Amino acid sequence: MTDPNNKPRTVICVGDIHGYLTKLLNLWSNLRSQIDPDSFNTATVIFLGDYCDRGPDTRKVIDFLITLPKRYSNQKHVFLSGNHDFAFGGFVGVLAGEFEAKETWMEYADNEEREGWYKGEGYEKMHLQGRRWGGWIKAKFNAAKGIDYKGSIYDAAPTFESYGVAHGSSELMKAVPEAHKKFLADMVWVHEEVFLQLYFSSICSSWHLEYCVVRMG
Repeated sequence: MTDPNNKPRTVICVGDIHGYLTKLLNLWSNLRSQIDPDSFNTATVIFLGDYCDRGPDTRKVIDFLITLPKRYSNQKHVFLSGNHDFAFGGFVGVLAGEFEAKETWMEYADNEEREGWYKGEGYEKMHLQGRRWGGWIKAKFNAAKGIDYKGSIYDAAPTFESYGVAHGSSELMKAVPEAHKKFLADMVWVHEEVFLQLYFSSICSSWHLEYCVVRMG
């Protein structure tokens, strides 16, 4: 018999925001309207990473995300790191450790010229992915996706611009607020949830945003 006091809980997963604030706000509004208030306000919300790049509003996206714990204090928020976020963190220097070039990076060395790795201020101790993220790729067109590159192989130019600096500029390290650096530094790689019983599952996806709502008890 099901325990009536063991109310099913809701887990919401959101992935690939990629700097699109309007899409994120629309998605959040849809979730609020489609899930009953008690379930929504006590949900575990897991963001699956890739908050930056491609879209024009990375700074505003992170502003929105870091306010959620105060605005929805009864929710649980988990911010996983995507490869774009890891590279962003590498560029602005919030990753733990020293990252001088290592032998294990040599497999990427042939790509340095083609991808135009960053060689500005602080590059000597910057993680390889940070250098790729802040570089200038020589190719203008991404044949695999059928669209133009935006600055680097990570399409990071819109992220730089959202903080008011030119792509590839070391000024980004100063322009990113400390609260945003903390957000990048605190992201996690792994999160586990115990699935006791599946009540409902729905997936809605688009090119830029995905979410999955799962109720469990």
